[in-house]
Amino acid sequence: MTDSDNGLRERLVDVGVELLAAEGPAALTLREIARRAGVSHGAPRRHFPTHLELLSAIARRGFADLAERVRHTPGSGAGAGPRAQVAALARTYLEFALENPGMYELMFRHDLLESGHSGLRQTSLPLFALLSGLVGEVRPEADARRAAGALWANLHGIAQLWRWRSLQLALDSEDVGPLLDAALAAHLGPEGGR
Repeated sequence: MTDSDNGLRERLVDVGVELLAAEGPAALTLREIARRAGVSHGAPRRHFPTHLELLSAIARRGFADLAERVRHTPGSGAGAGPRAQVAALARTYLEFALENPGMYELMFRHDLLESGHSGLRQTSLPLFALLSGLVGEVRPEADARRAAGALWANLHGIAQLWRWRSLQLALDSEDVGPLLDAALAAHLGPEGGR
């Protein structure tokens, strides 16, 4: 693949990321991405034989962005205890989901994660492994993967319901912090542990 081919491939993904942020997942058609990239509607097929492959490349950017945010999250370093690290990771995850709703939705689409050719599932697993390891340190008596899965599902539900404004209505509050604290307490046990 030539540098210009790599450049076009990256440009198509860049345009997809921009389009996703501006208009949401429904706008991510091959034709619209090509139009905005200034290439023929057939050009994306040279780099992404299927629509799923292009969507996976766009979602991979989301996972890279989330991983970068996690690496630079205050309070998530090795000097912090495992509970503080889980809390920082959960807060970063929730912030990402709320700030990037289109990308967040795309990243967790089952068809993209399950498509064998995209490798997207392998991109998403390190974050879950980090969460599982930290949960295991906080709750050594628990099955860390299941406890981390339950916490992750809870965070995912909070993000979705917050975006729909259902939780603000039910709780009569615009502050997601206490809800996050309650989720962490429910899955990690009371504060004062590790």
